[in-house]
Amino acid sequence: MAAPTTARTARDLMHEGCECIDSTESVAIAAAKMRSMDVGVLPVCGQDGKLAGMITDRDIVVKCVAQGRDMTTCMTGELAEGRPVYVETGTPVEEVLRTMEQHQVRRVPVIEDHRLVGMISEADLSRGLTDEQMAAFCRGVYAGGHH
Repeated sequence: MAAPTTARTARDLMHEGCECIDSTESVAIAAAKMRSMDVGVLPVCGQDGKLAGMITDRDIVVKCVAQGRDMTTCMTGELAEGRPVYVETGTPVEEVLRTMEQHQVRRVPVIEDHRLVGMISEADLSRGLTDEQMAAFCRGVYAGGHH
């Protein structure tokens, strides 16, 4: 098996074709979209098309379903709390890794000209990093026990 080529920027690591869900869409629609795309997280974009946050399958369960809320009236924008963590396409790989470790996230959206252009997941990292870089990333993200 060939060693992965070392990526230089977020653009080198990211995968394109990342879909946003509108902040005014219901959690029910987000859950259906997650199922059809076989993903556990979706970027949430505001009416202006800019990244407003992220929504995970766990957010849906904990912040909506477990509280007895109606998934058809609970909006994704309500669950995408806080300032979204993201990187720009030109962000150096080392800084991408630092950002993910600092925020204890396993995936991060990639922005260019204020628009979502891709996503970096653990699978992308495993393809673009050396074994040593990947091991260091895993220690940094999983050492805190957060997922």
